[in-house]
Amino acid sequence: MKKKACKKCKKFVDSGECPTCKTNNFSTNWKGRLYILDAKNSFIAKEIGINEKGEYAIKVS
Repeated sequence: MKKKACKKCKKFVDSGECPTCKTNNFSTNWKGRLYILDAKNSFIAKEIGINEKGEYAIKVS
């Protein structure tokens, strides 16, 4: 089964509500993955506006 990604913050979710942005607007149509382990010290996380660790999709449609 393909993972669901939040359309707003692009975080992968398993439940019915996104723990980061509290929405329930998801998509299974996504491309690429990012694993952010330390959002405060990650250059990539700062560039794309991620503030907490987790698994994110690069593109969600």
